[in-house]
Amino acid sequence: MKLTRMIKQLLLLACVAPVLALANESSVQLDHVEINPRNQESLQRGAQVFVNYCLSCHSAQAMRFNGLADIGIPEEQIKANMLFAADKVTDPMTVAMNGKEAKEWFGAVPPDLSVIARTKDNGADWLYTYLRGFYRDSSRPTGWNNKVFDKVGMPHVLWELQGEQVAVYKTEKDHENKPHQVLEKLELVKPGLLTSLNDGKANTLEYDRKVTDLVNYLVWMGEPHQVFREQLGYGVLFFLILILLPFVYLLKQDYWKEVH
Repeated sequence: MKLTRMIKQLLLLACVAPVLALANESSVQLDHVEINPRNQESLQRGAQVFVNYCLSCHSAQAMRFNGLADIGIPEEQIKANMLFAADKVTDPMTVAMNGKEAKEWFGAVPPDLSVIARTKDNGADWLYTYLRGFYRDSSRPTGWNNKVFDKVGMPHVLWELQGEQVAVYKTEKDHENKPHQVLEKLELVKPGLLTSLNDGKANTLEYDRKVTDLVNYLVWMGEPHQVFREQLGYGVLFFLILILLPFVYLLKQDYWKEVH
């Protein structure tokens, strides 16, 4: 069973990697985010955001709904608030939208997000910057673009929370000394439910916290047993150092006593 799950995750990783490889060409400096997979309250909030905003288009087939019990969400709450596209808590996190419709709407089938945070070495920072990097672009079919993933096909599903940003450009010269426009920064022009503008200064702290919770959950979902493995590793070291090592030392003393 564990081997089948591992093979499935590897296949999903192979499918998602080419999608993010396009974004890897971006030279945008990523914003750092501090995540904590031991913070169950943050993981629960992130799971709620994931189910409400992401799961309508993106699946997470390597994760079953009852796996959320590992972060402290009761089965009754999962049944009442999270089974939008599933019948049982033992079902995997799939979406009702079929691939053909998704390709027509977005130009490509939205990737599975089971291991999205593991497709890059700095996956958490990339996701954090990406989810905060949408801006209005009338040239795009969805009306949105992203500073990390240029010409992204995904619409900004969190726009009601973040509000609307616009791109501010500056002129630079390329290696042939020809001027060209490059993205300098994003400016918040229309606040959302979790952002505000005070004297022209944007306050995005609450939205950033929401995104941090979502990224924390995505990182946890990609490796849900990480904390257990770390705890097991500490237990093994404790056994080797405090229990086994004294016996080994006594055995060594007994073995070499005739020599000395």
